[in-house]
Amino acid sequence: MESRYLLNHVGGRWRPPESGQTRPNINPGDLSDRVGDFAESGGADVDLAVEAAAAAFPAWKALGPIRRAEYLRAVERLIEERAEDFAQAITREQGKLLKEARGEVRRALAILDFTAGEARRLNGETTPAEESRTFSYTFRSPLGVVGLITPWNFPLAIPMWKVAPALLSGCTAVFKPSPFTPLSGALLTEAFVDAGLPAGVLNLVQGDIAAGEALVADERVAGVSFTGSLPVGLAIHTAGAPRLLRTQLELGGKNAVLVLADADLDRAVQATVFGAFGQSGQRCSATSRVIVDVRVKEEFLERLVERVSALRVGIGADTGADVGPVVSEARMKACLEAVRSAQEAGAKVAVGGGRHTEGVPDGCYVQPTVLRDVPWNSEIAQEEIFGPVLSVIDCDGFDDAMRISNSVRYGMSGTIFTSDMSRAFEALERFEAGMLHVNRPGVGAYAHLPHMGSKMSQFGPPECSPQVWDFYTEWRSACIGY
Repeated sequence: MESRYLLNHVGGRWRPPESGQTRPNINPGDLSDRVGDFAESGGADVDLAVEAAAAAFPAWKALGPIRRAEYLRAVERLIEERAEDFAQAITREQGKLLKEARGEVRRALAILDFTAGEARRLNGETTPAEESRTFSYTFRSPLGVVGLITPWNFPLAIPMWKVAPALLSGCTAVFKPSPFTPLSGALLTEAFVDAGLPAGVLNLVQGDIAAGEALVADERVAGVSFTGSLPVGLAIHTAGAPRLLRTQLELGGKNAVLVLADADLDRAVQATVFGAFGQSGQRCSATSRVIVDVRVKEEFLERLVERVSALRVGIGADTGADVGPVVSEARMKACLEAVRSAQEAGAKVAVGGGRHTEGVPDGCYVQPTVLRDVPWNSEIAQEEIFGPVLSVIDCDGFDDAMRISNSVRYGMSGTIFTSDMSRAFEALERFEAGMLHVNRPGVGAYAHLPHMGSKMSQFGPPECSPQVWDFYTEWRSACIGY
């Protein structure tokens, strides 16, 4: 691995952390594989990065969105050329299957394509004036320096849906990827550097809590966009509140699939398996609960357990695997502890429930797990697991299913399987969630649809949509007498 990937990128050059400290990056699919030792940055590194971003802001703002989009197009071409390098890096350091990593690269390219196309639509509007010989209109102005703090589960796609709109809007940025996926962050930064992005417009600071806290605390940072856990998101929002820091927070989920008595069970099972065990269950929109009408519960469970039992667990590079490792030993232990706790609360393991060790290297593998007879108000039915663990919850009809679905504090995704379109449309109105689905997997959607939640899953404008400009820009109004 080239040494620059282990460094920060600040003010147009690769540089070691001021702290002199590093952090190991380990392949979760093979704990003997050390990807590298990456920068462990602190407040001094963040200070330099924010200083560089602030210095670059006036010229970048003046460039205008159409010219800024040219850089995004150049990055798009470079990532297309390097697609396999990105996919291999994602699989090695995050653990997801190579086919899933390649899909993530395609998603990042779609996001980049959509965002660049918005350059000619960053419009204001003209308005009537109350006086004669007066022209009045509104326009957008970039927010300034923004901090972009991203998670490990989609180490290319999620940074892309922050970095691309931040830069197109005219903001300059300090990008802090997860310490679990620093290589993906370095490769993304390198693509922008190679595309000729002016020095200081995008700065990379690797590290963990110290770097994140310094970024949030810096008064030159006008906004922070964060994707990750609810506790961290609340800490960011609370820390920034005294100075009215603008925040955009995409947080946890406890997503439900509702299976009514008239559902196509095979279709519901297929979608549930994809939603619960794809990406090893490590996505904010993952299917974590399936709420099944008692009239079809046993038939549904029989088909579900058969499908899940056939899933093959393997290292990311295994082309025959269906489920890869989770991201770390701590995540693996958390999943296994959640299963144990659920059993104490009355749930029963229908399949899986333990660590997977057969036919894989020493790594962070959790058996694809289905829990049945899960009490709707138990901890595992209420709190995010972020792993390949699915809770099956009984319901008695449509109204009961909706009640249970909305009983959690999160509201990322909601899905219903039914042949009654009247029920389907009613569910869309009653779901307390941001991304809704009928008779299809309940995980995300398209690169141009808002990625958002409700309740404790989301704060601020949604990402991956035209609404994102309401985070990265401020409105101005102007009245001109002539």
